Amino acid sequence: MKILLTSALLVSVIAFSSFSAAIEKPEYKVVFVDGAVEYRLYQSFIVAETEIIGLESWKDASSEGFRRLFKYITGDNSGEEKIAMTAPVQQSKLQAEDVRFNQAEPLTKKSGWKVGFMLPSSYSMVDAPMPEDERIEIRTVPEKLVAAIRYSGRWTTRNFDKYESRLMAALLEENIEILGESETAFYNPPFVPPFMRRNEILVEVASPPS
Repeated sequence: MKILLTSALLVSVIAFSSFSAAIEKPEYKVVFVDGAVEYRLYQSFIVAETEIIGLESWKDASSEGFRRLFKYITGDNSGEEKIAMTAPVQQSKLQAEDVRFNQAEPLTKKSGWKVGFMLPSSYSMVDAPMPEDERIEIRTVPEKLVAAIRYSGRWTTRNFDKYESRLMAALLEENIEILGESETAFYNPPFVPPFMRRNEILVEVASPPS
C-alpha cells in the first residue's frame, strides 16, 4: 500500500510539473531578494479583469470572477475564440469609493474585489478578443516593481492574512514605499494538493531595499 501511495504521489508531481511548465505566466526579473521577499520587475502585459461589487467574501468573489473570465476565454468574446489559460489568477480588494446616483439617494460606499489574469503574450490590445460580458475589461498593465512573498497551502483567509502581514512587516522594516493594494496570486487548479500549490502575496513598490 505504501509503495502504491508513493507511486501515485510521484505521478501527481510529474503531472503537476508538466502542467505548470505549459502554462504561460507574466515575465519578470528578480532584482533583489530579502529573506522570503522577492523584488521583481514585471514586464508589461495585457490582463482580462472584472470587478465583483458588493461581496465581502474573497472566496465568493473569486468564484464569481473566475466564472466570468472562464466564459470569456472559452468563447464568450467578439471572435468566439478559445483563449489559452494563463497563471496566476490574481485578486485584490477594491478601494472603497463614495457612490451617489442622485442627490436624493444616501451616500454609500462601493466595495468589492477585482479578479483577473493575463492574456497570452501572442495578443496585443489591437487584436485581443473583446469580452461579450461588459463587466470584463481588457487593459494593459505597465511595467512595475513588485514585492512578493510565496507560500503553499490552502486558499484560506487565515493563510492570506498571515502572509500579507509578513510581507507588510518586511516592507515596513526596510522603509519601502508601497504604491498600491496587495494582491493574492494563485497559480494552480483546485486538484493540486495544498502542499504543492504556489500561492503568493504581491504589492507594487517604489524601489527595492538600498
